[in-house]
Amino acid sequence: MSENQQIAKEVIQAVGGKENIASIAHCATRLRIMVLDKDKIKQQQVENIDKVKGAFFNSGQYQIIFGTGTVNRIFEEVEKLGIESTSKENLKAQGKKQGSLFQRAIRTFGDVFVPIIPVLVATGLFMGLRGLLTQELILAWFGAAPEDISPNFLLFTQVLTDTAFAFLPALVAWSAFRVFGGSPVLGIVLGLMLVNPALPNAYSVADGSAHPLVMFGFIPIVGYQGSVLPAFFVGLLGAKLEKFLRRRIPEALDLILTPFITLLIMISLGLFVIGPVFHSLELWVLHGTVSVLNLPFGAAGLVIGFLHQIIVVSGVHHIFNFLEIQLLEQSGSNPFNAIITTAMAAQGAACLAVGLKTKNMKLKALALPSSLSAFLGITEPAIFGVNLRYMKPFIMGLIGGAVGGFLASFFHLAGTGMSITVIPGTLLYLNSQLPMYILSNVAAMAVAFALTWLFGYKNEAVKEEGGSAASQAAAEAPAAKPAPAIDKLEIPSPITGKAVSITQVPDPAFAEKHMGEGIAIEPTEGKAFAPFDGTVAHVMDKSKHSVILEHESGVQLLIHIGINTVGLKGTGFTAHVNTGDKVTKGQLLIEFDMDVIREAELPVVTPVLIPSGLDSVEQVIPSGERNVTAVQDHVMTVNLKK
Repeated sequence: MSENQQIAKEVIQAVGGKENIASIAHCATRLRIMVLDKDKIKQQQVENIDKVKGAFFNSGQYQIIFGTGTVNRIFEEVEKLGIESTSKENLKAQGKKQGSLFQRAIRTFGDVFVPIIPVLVATGLFMGLRGLLTQELILAWFGAAPEDISPNFLLFTQVLTDTAFAFLPALVAWSAFRVFGGSPVLGIVLGLMLVNPALPNAYSVADGSAHPLVMFGFIPIVGYQGSVLPAFFVGLLGAKLEKFLRRRIPEALDLILTPFITLLIMISLGLFVIGPVFHSLELWVLHGTVSVLNLPFGAAGLVIGFLHQIIVVSGVHHIFNFLEIQLLEQSGSNPFNAIITTAMAAQGAACLAVGLKTKNMKLKALALPSSLSAFLGITEPAIFGVNLRYMKPFIMGLIGGAVGGFLASFFHLAGTGMSITVIPGTLLYLNSQLPMYILSNVAAMAVAFALTWLFGYKNEAVKEEGGSAASQAAAEAPAAKPAPAIDKLEIPSPITGKAVSITQVPDPAFAEKHMGEGIAIEPTEGKAFAPFDGTVAHVMDKSKHSVILEHESGVQLLIHIGINTVGLKGTGFTAHVNTGDKVTKGQLLIEFDMDVIREAELPVVTPVLIPSGLDSVEQVIPSGERNVTAVQDHVMTVNLKK
């Protein structure tokens, strides 16, 4: 029996046997399995299988990372064992059934809010810096006082801190149209209509300096500055309406009638029905949240600090994005951030304790970098890779989070923004709160670390796992390439569109950089070109949704068109190259129909990255977010080993 046959058998056994598998598929790097009973999966057994680089649930599928090339061979062996691959229709239908209705709704909610979080992060940092620069103590260092600050400077800072929240409905409606398959530009216009200056300003109505318009004698109309839910549902229904109209209006009239009817109907519903109803609901949710956060004696922090990372594991934590946005919009501060920061710091400290205490080199190599990742605000590697594996470190981390959350709540800590935590999160507390912020996090970390060291992890002389696998991997490793004649490689975008951070991709394998470092492109044209001269190392034969190019220096580039598009089975994709072909810069590689991808309710955002583990690569430096033209505008710099 070959090694890959053995791996295939072990995979089937670890996920509950043939009877627990509804269907399988694979992409360039992962085996994707639809299971009937999630509880039958033996996670640790899966992770210990040779060649497995990680495994997790996403989009209703159990995804096992094998890496490029390997996954194809494992998939073939699994098929030979009588497991049927899935069709586009089954993949889509089965994915929708995974998780409860609430979990699926929260996942969709998160898909809408994740892309707009970076601008809210920037706004929070602007708020923190303004707070720092206007402190009496800081001004005194320069011999100044608050009254000496220029009004023009304050106006400039107000532009930086107020714009994103003043036009928040435009951001939300744009993202909702994008997620639900509409034209994002219609979402932007609808969102801007909700905050049109002709409407009474929501903030002015709130402070009594303006009054709502009354339509039909009983419907109060105001602008929806800072509101979230009205814009979300306007975007959701607007995208569905646009798709409905496009299927029924003749092509000759589509350009004129579809946008006109969509905007007319949706702004009428938005102002007269959706806005008043959901804005009221929004206020109830906000008042309830504030009431909980204001519980006396730090009770809110104690409970939230303990439960937050459990909620993260459940996958429904995106609901907190909505709550934090509302807190910032209404009060300019975010007490929730301080509490959850301590919960994350505690999990990182528990993971660090395991990494320092263990004698298992494989576990140490996993735990130490994962703990650093947690201290930078990303806890998933620490939680799923270490703490949950041994369970007790996770529980000790929860206890540490409760202690830290209690202190954060007791000291009434509140950040000026959201979505950055632990070490980067200090930028949200550049005022009199900073010492208490540090104290709360240090306390959480100290408790979690001490409890894990003493009671949470029993160190044993564990036999190193995978020794034969390591030897096999070494034997299979390609011969070292000659040293490249260049020390860095500037890589232009293979696709025309907007370059965005890889962390915005709605797939943890890409967003958390398990597959490598790079960038993502939101395409405006359905064509992918070769960004450099090289060789086609791999093209997905059936789905044609991804291609890997290899430069003469040994650098490989993965272009993965869309997310979960492997399930389309090649529909909407045309490959113009084959594995092994030589290509020149600017040569057309793949054409793809963005409408087909969106109609399947799949993201069209395209990760473009350098796979991890390449011998020739020293560092990958992605460019910033901007519009890019294929083959012309650079999106990343690759520093090569000398």
